[in-house]
Amino acid sequence: MRTGSPIGLHRVLEPVGVLPQAAWRLDPDPDLYDDELRIAVERLNLDAASYRQLADKHPGDPAAIRREVTEIIATRGKMHNPVTGSGGMLVGVVDAVGPRSPLGLRPGQRVATLVSLTLTPLAVSDELADWDGAGEQVPAAGHAILFGRSIAAALPDDMPTELALAILDVCGAPALTARVVAGHDGPRVAGVGAGGKSGSLSMAAARRAGARSVVAVVPTDDEAQAVTASGLADDVVVLDARDPVAMQARLGGGADVTVVCVDVPGVEGAAILATAPGGTVIFFSMATSFAAAALGAEGLAADVTMLIGNGYVPGHAAAALDLFADEPGVRQLFERRLQSLDLQSTVIS
Repeated sequence: MRTGSPIGLHRVLEPVGVLPQAAWRLDPDPDLYDDELRIAVERLNLDAASYRQLADKHPGDPAAIRREVTEIIATRGKMHNPVTGSGGMLVGVVDAVGPRSPLGLRPGQRVATLVSLTLTPLAVSDELADWDGAGEQVPAAGHAILFGRSIAAALPDDMPTELALAILDVCGAPALTARVVAGHDGPRVAGVGAGGKSGSLSMAAARRAGARSVVAVVPTDDEAQAVTASGLADDVVVLDARDPVAMQARLGGGADVTVVCVDVPGVEGAAILATAPGGTVIFFSMATSFAAAALGAEGLAADVTMLIGNGYVPGHAAAALDLFADEPGVRQLFERRLQSLDLQSTVIS
């Protein structure tokens, strides 16, 4: 059996010499190297920024979205949206394990990958024929490869696959939020995009980690009602997070920790203005322009620490599943989010 690199350099086709995430094209050959494992793919979960970009590009045409995702995978050997630079994650069943794989997984286990599809060699065999193109979760047939240094989690036996995928897709957000909040002394926390998956989990994590107060920023009255009913926030503010003037007027730069979980670009300035001097902004959105954030903070003479949520914190998967199990408000917001997947009867069970 072939010996490869634990970080997947042997799978890079173009350009040679870069890491798999930065590569334009990967080799999804199903034959394993000695420390790899192969997954029979059941479902992809596109990240929110990527799906929104595709839906905006093809309004009212889900078939065109499906064709473009299929084409990206076929062309690049991975799901790596060339516009947003983001991908997502997947669920499947382990069907082969190399003799030197350090991941501790065995054939037959259903797993969720906890690394981005932008660096996961992937091939689909069904042209995504069972996907209606109308949501982020994509039924799929094919295979994916995990390297020796990849991360995956076995799925809970008592949880629907679609629900577990939705939680684990964003499990890095609440874990890092908890770490940052715990490092402050009873901070005031603002959650921008608080009604979504990562936003709701992050609000719950912030409160559990010792936040003095939590303010939820959402874009619509309907979402505000849902977040208010969840009980996860002390206050709910309705505004367009791309409007820095409105953000400053409503929040007054009073947040010690601002957590950005939206799926649209252009919120960097507003997030900075929402944050108190000496505070911290955590950017979890793949729609974030990190150049705009850095230069915007400099131009505003804003003394804030800005963190990129990289999706990995030790123990993040278990922590997110625990939050979901323990926090009724999180389950309420996930139920609302996943209504299109017909999970109403299983989300809270």
